[in-house]
Amino acid sequence: MKLLPLLTGHSSSRAAVTCTYRCGDACFHEVPNTSANPTFADVLTEVSRRGALKAGAVVALATGGLAATTAPALAEPEQGKPKPPPGLDFERVEPNTLDAVVVPDGYEQGIVIRWGDPVLPGAPAWDITRQTGDAQAKQFGYNCDFAALLPFDHAGLAALLVTNHEYTTETHMFPGYDENNPTEEQVKVAWAAHGLTVVLVTRSPWSGQYRPKPSRFNRRITLHTPFQVTGPAAGSDLLKTSADPTGTVVLGTMNNCAGGVTPWGTILSGEENVNQYFANADLVADEQTRKRLARYGIKGTGTVRKWERFDSRFDLTKQVNEANRFGWVIELDPHDPESTPVKHTHLGRFKHECANIRIVADGRVVAYSGDDERFEYIYKFVSNGKVKKGDSTHARRHNMTLLDDGTLYVGRFTGDSPAAEIDGTGKLPSDGEFDGSGEWIPLAAGNRSFVDGMTAEEVYVFTREAADKVGATKMDRPEDIQAHPKTGRIYCALSNNVERGNPGKEGATEPNPRLNNKHGQVLEFEEAGGDALALKFSWRLFLVCGDPAAPDTYFAGFPKDQVSPISSPDNVAFDRHGNLWISTDSAGALGINDGLYGVPLDGKQRGNLKLFLTVPKGAETCGPIVGDKVVTVCVQHPGELDGASADNPVSHWPDGGASVPRPSVVAVWKPGRHGLSDIGG
Repeated sequence: MKLLPLLTGHSSSRAAVTCTYRCGDACFHEVPNTSANPTFADVLTEVSRRGALKAGAVVALATGGLAATTAPALAEPEQGKPKPPPGLDFERVEPNTLDAVVVPDGYEQGIVIRWGDPVLPGAPAWDITRQTGDAQAKQFGYNCDFAALLPFDHAGLAALLVTNHEYTTETHMFPGYDENNPTEEQVKVAWAAHGLTVVLVTRSPWSGQYRPKPSRFNRRITLHTPFQVTGPAAGSDLLKTSADPTGTVVLGTMNNCAGGVTPWGTILSGEENVNQYFANADLVADEQTRKRLARYGIKGTGTVRKWERFDSRFDLTKQVNEANRFGWVIELDPHDPESTPVKHTHLGRFKHECANIRIVADGRVVAYSGDDERFEYIYKFVSNGKVKKGDSTHARRHNMTLLDDGTLYVGRFTGDSPAAEIDGTGKLPSDGEFDGSGEWIPLAAGNRSFVDGMTAEEVYVFTREAADKVGATKMDRPEDIQAHPKTGRIYCALSNNVERGNPGKEGATEPNPRLNNKHGQVLEFEEAGGDALALKFSWRLFLVCGDPAAPDTYFAGFPKDQVSPISSPDNVAFDRHGNLWISTDSAGALGINDGLYGVPLDGKQRGNLKLFLTVPKGAETCGPIVGDKVVTVCVQHPGELDGASADNPVSHWPDGGASVPRPSVVAVWKPGRHGLSDIGG
């Protein structure tokens, strides 16, 4: 294989316009985490001084860790082509830069729903030249990210489709848009284009083409939808504003990134890059407040979108606590269109990529979540209450309280290799893999804080500060985290971190082994003894992403000349065969479009990564749902390239012709003689 060409110029692998509108140019600002946590070398020095390195390795083995159970299975030479594992029997797609969704030979595709399509009664036909806030509040929102299909019948032909709408890109939404002087109506459209959508979709037995349908369950959640604040920080003085002196009701949710489906059928969604929406942080009088705002990347005066001109809650000199009311995990019950969604404070406040649930043997639940920014942390929550079985409204209401009472932890990861072998090049250490052990450090439980100098309320509202104080491990942008439904092993996408090793920044560590990390890695870890309640775990890097021909990549020991290139893993999912599926964001670092990949986790082909589909140029692949018969993905920000705009579109997907691009949900299926064939054979 030849090395793929790297993009040059813009220091991020995304277009500059995406960096501006999606995360407020986070990669071009100073890293918010300036804490002096123990470095990897410090940890090794201390471990060596105490003579405990060997003992730590023995403990990891004794607790049933990964090192004892899932050693890499190198592919053995075989005559002819090896048979693909179940669920991955498709011809891999070649990397490309086309303005299309590209799927394997023999598969078909169709648009499920697009930005501006009607969701609620009275929604007008979408017209880019006649947008209003009232119309957008009844239409499918912008930049769909996470998605879920909740079965609505036993045949799997009807479902409630729930999607996030992460952010708006006004320059691509409004012809003639003036970034310095947005109109009030344009701002109202943007407020309504954020949030979530619930819509009933149906298909026939002979097609994977889902179609939206009118339904009483159809719903739009926007920046004006009331949310109930729950958990131990509800009512805190840190959450009170003049509009809500109780600190228990927040209008809206925004910058919702990944999420999860709970075992009781509700949706969890993470509020991520909320920092960019709030103005005048530098003008706030109190110094400690300014420092705490800066720890969340909230700095400067005016904002790009200028919302502060039309609503004082986005001006921190007028409503300083408003920023504290965003950055939470929210929960929505799609089965009850009259229900009030909630914000769970016990899961902490940070740039939540997601929250995903697993139920342990005694009925309690564990939630994993990542803080998607450079040098941030991985968290775990363990409930005190237990799941009530059944799908009744009463059971759901009970289960929706489980995330409000428990213990919040943050992760510390320790490698098992000598510091000299982790040199930042990505070269494997002498034991053949990047691996080690870890522990969960408690932050708070209910009204009890475990962090010196911080109250429990402060831990929940300023969780990053609490994690700094206890010495959590700085990671390379923790994104989606999910537990395998069969093995219980946990998989976390670590997207990238080009700041690692820069002057004044932390260098390579064994879980983050490359300097100037453009391509990211996938972390695999297992709780001690397979018990999700354990406070110890073992870990290894399953994938070190990038060009397979490059020496700094690793695919679980599988021969690299047989795998697909991948950069910036974002979302993870599983199929019924137990394979891992990974969607990417910023594969432009390899000069290719983003895509969806499948990879076996066990057996001789463990690590044999295969590209299943790619999305159009400028787009990101989000929210994969890998069903038996149909795969769906969200195609976010198609055509979002520098120099493009609503007046000068460079993509015309999905409508073709001279149309502007529209973020959409896409379904992919394989037709067969008697309906649909299984995905991947």
